[in-house]
Amino acid sequence: ATEPTIVETIKAESPRRPTTFGYQKFYAAELDKKHQDKSYRYFNNINRIAPKFPVAHTASHTEEVDVWCSNDYLGMSRNPVVLETMHRTLNQYGAGAGGTRNIAGNGQMHLALEEELATLHRKPTALVFSSCYVANDATLATLGAKLPGCVIFSDSMNHASMIQGIRHSGARKVIFKHNDTADLEQKLAQFPKETPKIIAFESVYSMCGSVGPIEKICDLAEEYGAITFLDEVHAVGMYGPTGAGVAEHLDFEAQQVSAKSGSPVKGSAMDRIDIITGTLGKAYGVVGGYIAGSTDLVDMIRSYAPGFIFTTSLPPANVAGAQASIAYQKTYMGDRRLQHINTRALKQKFDSLDIPVVPGPSHIVPVLVGDAGLAKAASDMLLVDHGIYVQSINYPTVAVGEERLRITPTPGHTMEQMDHLVGAITEVFDTLGIKRRADWVKEGGRAGVGAMASREAERMAPVWTDKQLGLLDGTAPKTLCSTKGDRAIVDLKALAEAQRRFDVTLGKAGFNPVKDTTTSPVMGHTLAHGVNVLHPDFQVPTYLAAQA
Repeated sequence: ATEPTIVETIKAESPRRPTTFGYQKFYAAELDKKHQDKSYRYFNNINRIAPKFPVAHTASHTEEVDVWCSNDYLGMSRNPVVLETMHRTLNQYGAGAGGTRNIAGNGQMHLALEEELATLHRKPTALVFSSCYVANDATLATLGAKLPGCVIFSDSMNHASMIQGIRHSGARKVIFKHNDTADLEQKLAQFPKETPKIIAFESVYSMCGSVGPIEKICDLAEEYGAITFLDEVHAVGMYGPTGAGVAEHLDFEAQQVSAKSGSPVKGSAMDRIDIITGTLGKAYGVVGGYIAGSTDLVDMIRSYAPGFIFTTSLPPANVAGAQASIAYQKTYMGDRRLQHINTRALKQKFDSLDIPVVPGPSHIVPVLVGDAGLAKAASDMLLVDHGIYVQSINYPTVAVGEERLRITPTPGHTMEQMDHLVGAITEVFDTLGIKRRADWVKEGGRAGVGAMASREAERMAPVWTDKQLGLLDGTAPKTLCSTKGDRAIVDLKALAEAQRRFDVTLGKAGFNPVKDTTTSPVMGHTLAHGVNVLHPDFQVPTYLAAQA
C-alpha cells in the first residue's frame, strides 16, 4: 500500500471541522414561504412623467400607463413652484447636505422648513427627519425609553413605524381595538393617573381609509393623564383650510378665520394634540418627515434620538421644495378640494356597479378582492391589458383575506381616465370572478364590506362637507375633461406666496413675464390668472414654459 502524504496525514489527524450554517438555503426557504402564501412582493417599473402626471411610462419609454395608486395625492411633485425652487436651490447650495445636522448639515433651508411646519400645525416648534418612518420610530423609542415606567397605548392598525418605535422603546405596550375608544378607556383605567402614558394613533389609516376619533381620544388623554401622539402622514396637505390635517379640519371654520395668525386656536383639536407627525413625501410631493410639538419636547427628541442625531441631513433642494409645497398648499385649497370631489365621484361609480369598496370617510378608495392571488392577478391584468397601474395590497400590510386594490384619485385625473378605470375594474372582476359587494353580503361581510345589507347603512359621511368643498356656493373646482383640453390649475396667488419664502435665501425669482391674462400652460398646468396675484413680478420659469 502507498504511504499517505504529509497533507493527508495532517487532515486525518485534525479534528473534523463543524458544518457551517446554510445561509443561502435559509434565504431561499424564507422567500419560498412568501411565494407559497402569495404574499411575495413584485415591484413594477413605473416612471411617473412630470408634465403628464398622473401618467407614467413602464420599462419601455413608449409604453404609458395611468397611475391610480400614487401617494403623491395632489401632484405636487410636478408643481412649477416646487420644481423651480428646487432647481434654484440645487444650483446655489449643491446636491447634498454635507453631513448630519450637527456636522455641516444644518442650514437656513432646514430651519425655515421647521418654522413653516411649526406654523402649519400652530405648535411652538418642529423637527425634520429623513422620513416619517424615522420620525415615528425615533420619537416613540426615545419618549418611551425616557419616561419612567411609560405605558404606550397603540391602535391595532397603527403603521409599522409606530409599532417599531414602541418596540425599540422597551416600554410596556397596550394595544386597543381599532378606533374603539371604549376599549381604550377600559385599558387606560387599569393604570394610575400618575403613570406616564402615550396614546399613539393615526388620523387617516391608509389601507382602509378610516379616520381616528381624535377629539374623543383627546378627552380620554386628559382624563387619564396621557399625552397624545398623532400620525397625520396621510392627512397633511389633504385636510383643513391650510392643509394641516384632520385635526385642523375638525375646527374648519375657526382655523380658516385665523389662518394667517399662526397662533393656536385654543381648545381646538389640533391645539389639544401633544405631538403631531407628518410626511413631506405624500401630499407635499417631496421627501422627509417631521414632528411638531412643544419646545422642550422637540428639543429633547433632537438631543436624544439616535434616528435624528446619527443620520445625514436632507439635501437643501429637497428641504426647500418641501417648504415651497407647504406654503403653496397653505394658500390654495383647490387641489385638495378637487381630490376629494374626484374621490366621491369614483366611489359613486363603483357603488353603482356593486364593486366592493371598504367603507371610509377619507380620500382612500380600497377595492376589496379578498384573495392574495386574485389581487395580484387583477393588478397585472389592469397593467398589461388596460394600461392602468394599481398595486395590489396583501399581508402583512393588510390581514389575510382582506387583500385589496388601493386606489387614490388625484386632482389631475380626468373624467375620461376615471371612466376608463371603472370600465377596466369591472372587466377584470368579471374575468377573474372576483366577488362583488352582494357576494360579501351573503357571506356576512368582510373588512366592513357587506356587513350590513343596506348600502346606506354602510356608507360613512366624508370628512369634507359639501359646504367645505364649495358645492353649495358654486366655488367647487371641476373634474378635468381631456376632450375639452382642461389642464391642472396652478394658482398664482399661492405660487407667489410660496416664492416669497425664498426672496432672502435665493433672491427673487427671475423669469420671463407672463403676458397672457387668461391661461398659460406650464408643465401640463393652467395658470389661474384673475386671482389676487400678490407678487407683482411673477413670471413663468423659462425651463418650464419650454416643456409646455
